[in-house]
Amino acid sequence: MTALLIRPPTPEDFAAWKPLWDGYNAFYGREGPTALPEAITQVTWQRFFDPYEPVHALVAERDGQLVGLVHYLFHRSTNRIEPNCYLQDLFTQSSERGQGVGRQLIEGVYEQVRRAGAHRVYWQTHTTNAAGRMLYDKMAKHEGFIVYATMV
Repeated sequence: MTALLIRPPTPEDFAAWKPLWDGYNAFYGREGPTALPEAITQVTWQRFFDPYEPVHALVAERDGQLVGLVHYLFHRSTNRIEPNCYLQDLFTQSSERGQGVGRQLIEGVYEQVRRAGAHRVYWQTHTTNAAGRMLYDKMAKHEGFIVYATMV
C-alpha cells in the first residue's frame, strides 16, 4: 500500500471530496429526503478557501485519490485565552478503514492546532459509532459530557 498524504484541499478537489462528504452525511442519516440542501454543501466547501472563515479542512490522498476528510474549526471560549478546536467531521472511504487514515487525519488536525497556538481539540460522535470510538478512545479522553441540541 502506498503512502498516505494528508493535505489541505484545493478548489479542484471538489469532485473527489463530494462523495466523501455525501458518505459522511449518509452515515449520520442525512441522505435522500433528509439530505442536506445543496446550498449547505456549496457554502461548506467555499468556507475552506475563505481566509476569514474559522472552518478548515484536510483531506487524505492515496495514489492520487481522496480517501478521507476531516473538517475542523477554531472558536473562542470563556475558559481559555487561546482558541479551542472543534473537530466537526471525520470520514474515510470504507475500503480504507482500519488502515490508519482516520488516525492520520486527526494527527493532521493536531498539527494545525499546534501551529495556531492552540492546545485543545475536541469532538463528538454518536454512541453507535463503535468503530470510530475504538480509534477515538486511543487518541483522546472521553470527558463524559452529554450533548443537547435544538433548532430555534
